[in-house]
Amino acid sequence: MDWINLLGKGLFSGTIIVAASEIAKRSTVFGALVISLPLASIMSMTWLYNDTKDKTLVADFAESILWLVIPSMVLFLVLPTLLRRDWEFEYAMAIGIIMTILAYAAGVTLARYIGNVS
Repeated sequence: MDWINLLGKGLFSGTIIVAASEIAKRSTVFGALVISLPLASIMSMTWLYNDTKDKTLVADFAESILWLVIPSMVLFLVLPTLLRRDWEFEYAMAIGIIMTILAYAAGVTLARYIGNVS
């Protein structure tokens, strides 16, 4: 992959994150909508297909994403719960991240065992 293509992917991804955080300053719901859209997944699958022309690889990738969406939700359950219980942001985020990592480990294990993804 050439550096220009890689730079373009990075700029696109960064633009989405900046846009979501700026929109969230005005409306948390619309900022969340932007970041919750599966734009990164769609672009990743598009780039993967363009780079490989392998539909099976893209299908496996999409299925793997599906298996890992649920563990990713742990952060969004834990973080607001702890913050509303008056935890400091840094500690709440750290606990949320640690619990999400553990959920991902369980999700990967389940995906390999039940879902037959590699």
